[in-house]
Amino acid sequence: MFTAFLIKYAEIGIKGKNRFLFEDALIGQIKYAVKKCEGEFLIHKTQGRIYVEAQTEFDFEETVGHLRRVFGISGICPVVYVEDQGFDRLCETIIRYIGEVYPERSKTFKVQARRARKNYPLDSMEINARMGEAILEAYPEMKVDVHNPDIVLNIEVREKIYIYSETIPGPGGMPVGTGGKAMLLLSGGIDSPAAGYMIAKRGVKLDAVYFHAPPYTSERAKQKVVDLARLLARFTGPVYLHVINFTDIQLYIYEKCPHEELTIIMRRYMMRIAEHIAQETGCLGLITGESIGQVASQTMSSLIATNEVCQLPVYRPLIGFDKQEIVELSEKIGTYETSILPFEDCCTIFVAKHPVTKPNLNVIRRHEHNLDERIEELVDTALKTKELMIAE
Repeated sequence: MFTAFLIKYAEIGIKGKNRFLFEDALIGQIKYAVKKCEGEFLIHKTQGRIYVEAQTEFDFEETVGHLRRVFGISGICPVVYVEDQGFDRLCETIIRYIGEVYPERSKTFKVQARRARKNYPLDSMEINARMGEAILEAYPEMKVDVHNPDIVLNIEVREKIYIYSETIPGPGGMPVGTGGKAMLLLSGGIDSPAAGYMIAKRGVKLDAVYFHAPPYTSERAKQKVVDLARLLARFTGPVYLHVINFTDIQLYIYEKCPHEELTIIMRRYMMRIAEHIAQETGCLGLITGESIGQVASQTMSSLIATNEVCQLPVYRPLIGFDKQEIVELSEKIGTYETSILPFEDCCTIFVAKHPVTKPNLNVIRRHEHNLDERIEELVDTALKTKELMIAE
């Protein structure tokens, strides 16, 4: 029955003279989303409204599913639109619409008309009154309630007449790309995909870097991260995933540095490498899934130690979340089941039995000098041999 969708946005609506830039970015993201759907669609905007109109047969549930993953959309309204063939024909269409959409009709309703085309012979109040009468005549079991109705029947008179009464929630946020680009340190765990989702929701396009440690981590562990990047790409668009072979760097740190400091020093080199790639690719910051106190490397002192090696800002959207909140978010976005697959990443292989929780920066710096002989060469090799994958 439905032939189009009215796309509602919230935060974009408070933008000033550059609002059209955000609307155009949202349209671009919608076009990308519906490319994966069965059918063809025309996406256009008119007078503060964005419409997705089906040009062919389409799968309703599939299309709604894709639209619900577009950041910037606050609501998706399935629409029936008709050509203006007189008010009596409009009444017939709406009575048929109610009959199909609401088989249980002991409901209250309100008609809410908006006449954007001023040459229409009836104004908004007249449409509300006459349409209400027609509905009551066709369905006497229904009642009018203008304050708290079960059904709000919207009628928008434009070049065509659009009819809708349901709003399916969207994810909200801002269209991806309107907030710049950042580099996500993506592991195979629960936290980092959730962190990427949170930052992308604010309009930030994601690139990602993954630190692989063969043979200590398997190809299955790497594939798990690629799968997580693909799950994120459903919301963000294509994710450029940089895979770094970190084995030689880890082994060298393991050989030369105190074992209780392994995690912190390895983390500092991950941040250095991630920042190098971020600066080469035009990213404006790094993103991690860290949460204060969750593990030894995420105490306040440890975060200071890892921050110190970065010039770019480090965004930690989960910083105040507890583990259960992070799990619930990952379940919501569909990454949890992949994240818990039993394939370890490089972080979990080289974990000290008693890691330092309050690292002293001066001590960390001094022990990093143990690496001076080869570390720059190893980092350079890791960067030169990185693998670039596109997850979409």
